[in-house]
Amino acid sequence: MSTIATGLETAIADQKTYDHAVKRFRDAKIALPTFEQLADPDKIPAKITKALAAVDPDAPHPLNLFRVHWWNDSTRRARAALPEHVVLPPSFTGVDTPIVVAFGDRFPMIHAHKVLAAYSCLAPRIVTGRFDPTSQRAVWPSTGNYCRGGVAISRIMECRGVAVLPQGMSAERFEWLDHWVTQPSDIIRTPGSESNVKEIYDECAMLEKDPHNVILNQFSEYANHLGHYFVTGSALGAIFKSLQAKQPSLRLAGFVSATGSAGTIGAGDYLKEHFGTRIVAAEALECPTLLENGFGEHNIQGIGDKHVPLIHNVMNTDVVAAISDQATDRLGVVFQSPAGREFLARRHGVPAEVLATLSSFGLSSICNVLAAIKTAEKLGLGPNDVIITVATDGDRMYGSEHTKTLAEHFPKGVDEKVAEHEIQHWLYETRADHVLELTEQDRRRIFNLGYYTWVEQRGITLEHFAERADQKFWKGLHAVMPHWNAMIDEFNARTGALEHL
Repeated sequence: MSTIATGLETAIADQKTYDHAVKRFRDAKIALPTFEQLADPDKIPAKITKALAAVDPDAPHPLNLFRVHWWNDSTRRARAALPEHVVLPPSFTGVDTPIVVAFGDRFPMIHAHKVLAAYSCLAPRIVTGRFDPTSQRAVWPSTGNYCRGGVAISRIMECRGVAVLPQGMSAERFEWLDHWVTQPSDIIRTPGSESNVKEIYDECAMLEKDPHNVILNQFSEYANHLGHYFVTGSALGAIFKSLQAKQPSLRLAGFVSATGSAGTIGAGDYLKEHFGTRIVAAEALECPTLLENGFGEHNIQGIGDKHVPLIHNVMNTDVVAAISDQATDRLGVVFQSPAGREFLARRHGVPAEVLATLSSFGLSSICNVLAAIKTAEKLGLGPNDVIITVATDGDRMYGSEHTKTLAEHFPKGVDEKVAEHEIQHWLYETRADHVLELTEQDRRRIFNLGYYTWVEQRGITLEHFAERADQKFWKGLHAVMPHWNAMIDEFNARTGALEHL
């Protein structure tokens, strides 16, 4: 395997670069958490936990690196006993299967879990001497949340972070970036919107010609997969174990994740290995890349498409479910409206504590929930079959999108009649359509589609592309993590940053 292509180095590549990073982190008193600590925050040193109490979770403070995990409470200042989540009842979903949703808006700085992917990609480069924070720029190609996470991590590590994202993304994303980048030129707007990933790649190809720019491509960085495998996978496993302890008959039947960069869906590999869970990939119906090798435009911001990410373990995926952006756009507005919540409470008996969590559901979060409902219907799952998914971000990033949806579809606002129609249609009537249980031939079809992006366009060797069809390859990646944890410990020892807390 070519480590140059895959970002899996476990030795120092450039001693001078490494030494520059050590000095920068020593001077700035920046300590790095290990992935073991992010997977189990109880292993974070007590003095760091104590010091965090005085740190604003939205500040570019070095200690916020130790909050890049799923165990923050709703204030994001303290640690929860379990990763915070909601169990959506049949009164909300219309299916007997419990659907569990973990909240990504508990993460620091960006209120979204993509900050974990960003840390997972940059930290290994720092401790292996493959990124010089004193002279290089970290370039974060994204459709919104990953580049925000990357800019936040870069700012904390006192290096320049460059956000590359489509100009059509929500205004809130750009407003956040305006406050966090060190220079306005570090926000690069590419043509198009959510579906235009290739245009992002094209821009990065130009930037990469300058050796001072380091592209941290979430779609091909295996560290993204590994971070979610160990950190997100273990967090979701802990949630399920807590439910099973109360009801031993439960089984973890499915894990749903919109594919996006295919980082989060890597948690499914962990859940399948530990619980026998089926892995469900969700995508936009308007751009059914996995379902039909299709193309198009959509507005489910944060999930990407028109290609199969290199780090997607396609041959381990069991189901594909496609969700319309009409459903996510419209329900996104209705869920946040008084009329929508009143209808769910009065007509369907949805508990108030469940309705209160809807502010934690962004567009891609709603997509995941709808895909979970479709999966439960398609597979004929029952009350003992749990499906778990994630709310990747909350509603705070989509106010401008709701304004557009209101103007286009609900110019008179959302009243009880509108709420009833929209919820009835998009939540309760659209069931097991556009869902495919993958056969071996289906998996091979999707896997082969990636050839055109990664071999023909991006220069990945055919040998490496093909070896990803074997599960031995993916399981072999896990051996990298203990090396990275040890290298983070060694790096921290050299900087002495932990001693100054």
